[in-house]
Amino acid sequence: MRGCAHLHPGRPLGRALGCAATALAVAAAALTGTAAQAAPTASATLVVNAGQVLRPVTHVASGSLYGLATATVPSDSLVEPLKPNTFVQMAAGGKQQAAGDVLVVAPEAARAGAKVVNRLSDYYAGWPYQFSWNNWLSVVDQQIQKTQASGITNLAAYELWNESDNTWLSSNGTFNDFWVKTYNEVRKLDRSTPIQGPSFSDNISDMQNFLQNAVATNTVPDIISWHELISSSKIAGDVAKVTDIEKSLGITPRPIAIEEYASPSEVGIPGKLVGYVAKFERLGVHDAELAFWNGYGALGDLLTGTGGSPNGAYWLYKWYGAMSGNMLTTTPPASTGLDGAASLNSARNQIDVIFGDGAGDSAVTVNGLGSLSAFGSSVHVKVEDTPSRGRTTAVSGPSTVFEGDYPVSNGSVTVPVTTNASDGYHLVITPSSGSAAGTYQILNKNSGLALGTAGGGTGQGTLVDQETPSTSATQTWTLASAGSGLYKIRNQASGLLLGITNAGTSNGATALIWGDNGTADHLWQLVPDTGGYYKIVNSNSGLLLGVTNASTDSGAQVLQWEDNGTADHLWRLATR
Repeated sequence: MRGCAHLHPGRPLGRALGCAATALAVAAAALTGTAAQAAPTASATLVVNAGQVLRPVTHVASGSLYGLATATVPSDSLVEPLKPNTFVQMAAGGKQQAAGDVLVVAPEAARAGAKVVNRLSDYYAGWPYQFSWNNWLSVVDQQIQKTQASGITNLAAYELWNESDNTWLSSNGTFNDFWVKTYNEVRKLDRSTPIQGPSFSDNISDMQNFLQNAVATNTVPDIISWHELISSSKIAGDVAKVTDIEKSLGITPRPIAIEEYASPSEVGIPGKLVGYVAKFERLGVHDAELAFWNGYGALGDLLTGTGGSPNGAYWLYKWYGAMSGNMLTTTPPASTGLDGAASLNSARNQIDVIFGDGAGDSAVTVNGLGSLSAFGSSVHVKVEDTPSRGRTTAVSGPSTVFEGDYPVSNGSVTVPVTTNASDGYHLVITPSSGSAAGTYQILNKNSGLALGTAGGGTGQGTLVDQETPSTSATQTWTLASAGSGLYKIRNQASGLLLGITNAGTSNGATALIWGDNGTADHLWQLVPDTGGYYKIVNSNSGLLLGVTNASTDSGAQVLQWEDNGTADHLWRLATR
């Protein structure tokens, strides 16, 4: 416990001859629908295996220490969406904090489907605790009797002591002796409720000694607990150490509870917290609670203060709380902080991934889609972001980074995302509707101007340009599915199709409108990019729709060019 992240259409053709190989590669990607989604190149990729179940969803990491203050604070509307697993709270009538009595908050926890742990040592005030052998066993008896009389049905365990490596005074004897006496006292009155311990801080160096003594005295805890308050990178090593000790002592593996997690600089920061959630899930931890660093009744600093408003981290945990079905295996890149957790719902038609702590060009690759009958040759992808604005700054909700359909290749899809290390991200994959059919105004990211026809023309062969956005029918385009993930883009004013002059396949060939004569230059693939934008790829050439010299002027010619990363190759579809 702690208190207190293209092909440039605007360059002269002669300057781009050296890029022929690149153009061919992009053409192949557009035609096959297998590789275009891989841009931008990601420096870090989180891999999700949709065909490999990790374990059922339990929201292991969604609870907190002193996360609840009273039976109504925080409000149920804030608590319940998180689907909290467990809350560790102060002993009944305790003096360690001004609020958070386990029996007072148990009804609110129950309404959210959560259990509570009674931290017996928090009956005392002070740090170290103002402990006395003169009344301790009486305190234990009273706690058991009060809890039993209360009638609560969501008691998870009794935690006997907290951070003995920081709070146990040698003048009181040995901690092992304390443990044996207290364990036996609890069992005199309650033979079945789990006992949890030893509740060490990050310093678990004495775990061997503690468990060896517990074996000798028949007082091995039902749940083995400690804290992770430094870094999520430490968790795997600690779990392995404890597991090895259990094995060496012949102890049947116990559930693991991490009663407090995250450092003071990490609470309220969604990007940093993702790593803890991912590792607790991956390592099979039974329950884990956000630490208490700043104020009780703040859901482990997911709120701006006691009973306060959600901060950026809250929305990460709300995404996590909405997961259902089974958790999936995830594999983070070895050299970066990027990590995440994923789930597949019971209907097997939605995959959710929460991820973060990656900086720059990142990606999530989801494999194993071929094992799920709900998904076909494409999937619908939505990526959301919850910003990190500090623990005490309210955030009204997440924002959508982009949304659209992605092709599936060999049962796999890769979604690139330019990430901020401190933000949290949510990827939702659902079955594709089969098309992005609809009527839109098509807006260029670089200029903000709309795809239109030169001079408002409607005749066959009229060139296509970019123009100041208006309600004109010449700026209105209908996307109609042509199958295989391709679209015909029809101008509403003329009924003619967007195509390329003479069905050209070279950089700089101009865009125009023409009758539907079945040529491949009338077919386009929409490849989602970040921020809700698309690359519009010509199926005949593999080149991208862009603007001459990346111009931002109204009337500038629209043409095709190789993908060199410029913003004039990105277009947004605005529904008409």
